[in-house]
Amino acid sequence: MILLYSRYIRFWNCVQKQLTVDKITANKWLNQLTACTKALESSEELLETANHTLSASETDGFSQAAKQIKDSVTMAPAFRLSLKAKVTDNMSHLMVDFTQERRLLQNLHFLPVPSTPEIIASECFVANNSVSLVWSMPDGEDSGIQHYILEHRKTNFPGPPRTKEEQPWMVVEGIQDTEYTLTSQRFDMKYMNFRVKACNKAVSGDFSEPVTLETPAFSFRLDAGSSHQNLRVEESNVEWDATGGKVQDIKNREKDGRGRGASPCNSPARCVQSPKRMPSARVGRDRFTAESYTVLGDTPIDGGDCYWEVRFDKDSKAFAVGVTYRSLGKFDQLGKTSVSWCLHLNNWLQVTFAAKHGNKARILDVAVPNRIGVHCSYEEGFLSFYNATNKQLLHTFRMKFTQPVLPAFMVWCGSFSVYTGLQVPSCVKSLQKRNSATSSSSTSLT
Repeated sequence: MILLYSRYIRFWNCVQKQLTVDKITANKWLNQLTACTKALESSEELLETANHTLSASETDGFSQAAKQIKDSVTMAPAFRLSLKAKVTDNMSHLMVDFTQERRLLQNLHFLPVPSTPEIIASECFVANNSVSLVWSMPDGEDSGIQHYILEHRKTNFPGPPRTKEEQPWMVVEGIQDTEYTLTSQRFDMKYMNFRVKACNKAVSGDFSEPVTLETPAFSFRLDAGSSHQNLRVEESNVEWDATGGKVQDIKNREKDGRGRGASPCNSPARCVQSPKRMPSARVGRDRFTAESYTVLGDTPIDGGDCYWEVRFDKDSKAFAVGVTYRSLGKFDQLGKTSVSWCLHLNNWLQVTFAAKHGNKARILDVAVPNRIGVHCSYEEGFLSFYNATNKQLLHTFRMKFTQPVLPAFMVWCGSFSVYTGLQVPSCVKSLQKRNSATSSSSTSLT
C-alpha cells in the first residue's frame, strides 16, 4: 500500500512539472504573440506616417517628419523583438507546394515574335499622287498578328535608304491587311522609302527590308526675284499689294540720297513693310513692271508631261495662268504676245473668261472654276486647262514648242496659291486622248 502511494505521488509530481512547463511555454508564446501584434500595429502607424510625409509639399514638414520616423524606427518594438525560430530536421513547415502553379505555367501559350514581312516591289505602283504597297508574310506564320505598321519618307536618292537622311520617317499604324495605299501625296522629291513590320498583342517584329519607289512629278517654286513689285510672293502663295512698288521706289530714292533726309524715318511710307521676297532663281532676269503683274515658275519645261494646279480668288479683278518662253518682256502681259499662252479671267467692268495667245482671245462658255489644273505635254505640243475639281476640259492649245517654257501667272487686285509636285491624273490623260480633235482645241484664236 505504501509502495502504491509513493508511485502515485511521483506520477502526480511529474504531471505537475509538465503542466508547469506547458504553462510557461504557453505564456511565452502568448507574450510573443502579443509583442508581434504590437510590432505590427507600430509598423502600420510608421507606414502611415511615411506615406503622409511623402505626400507633403513643404520641405520643413518633411525634415521634421524624417526625424520622427527615425526615432520611431529606433524605438519600434518590431526592431527590438527577438523571435525564436522553429527548427526541425526536414524544415517541412517552410516548404511550399507549387505543383498547381507549375501545371498552369506549362499550359500557357506564349505569342512568338512576328516574322519579318517582305514588300513585293513588283506589285507596288505609283499613280495619281498615290502609292499602293503590297507585302507578304512567310508561310506558316502563326504569331497572332494583330496589325501592321508602315513607315515612309521622301528622298532624292535612289537605292537603299541612307543612314543619315534629312527627312524623318512618317508612321501609319493600325493597318489590318497586307496592302495599303497612301493617297493625296505631294511628290516634291524624286523617291520615297518604305518599310513595314508586323505586330501582335504582345510585341512587334523587325522592319522589312526598305523598298525605294520613284515618284515622278513636276515640282517648282515661284521666282520672287523677277516678279512684279506689287506682288507679294511667299512660298507658293501670291497676293497683289498696291503699296509694294511705292515702298520700293522710296527705298531706291533714299538709297541714292534723293529722299527727304535720306532717312526711312522721314518717309511717308515708313510704317509699311516691303513684301518678303525669295532670292531669284534665274540671274539676269528683269523684274516685271508697269501693268505686267506677272510671276514665273523657276523650273523650265523641256520635255515630258507636266501638271500643276492653281487656286485663285474669284473676286480678283484679273487673273491669268499659263506658260511662256523665258523671252517674255518685262512690260509684256500674258497672252498678248506670241511667246505666251494662258487662260485669262477679267472681273473689271465686264466679266470675261477667255483663252489668250498672240493678242487674240476666245471667250470660253464655261463656268469659272475655283481651281484650275494645267497639263503641258512638251513633245506632243499641247497645253490643256481643266477644272481641277471635276476634271472638265476648259481649253487646249496646240503648238510646237521651240524652246523651254515656264509656268506663268498674273494677278491684279487679288491672290492665288500654286500646287506643285502633282502627277498627271489618269482621267486627265484619258480626257486628253478623247478631246484631242474637238472644236475646243485650237491654235487659232478669234
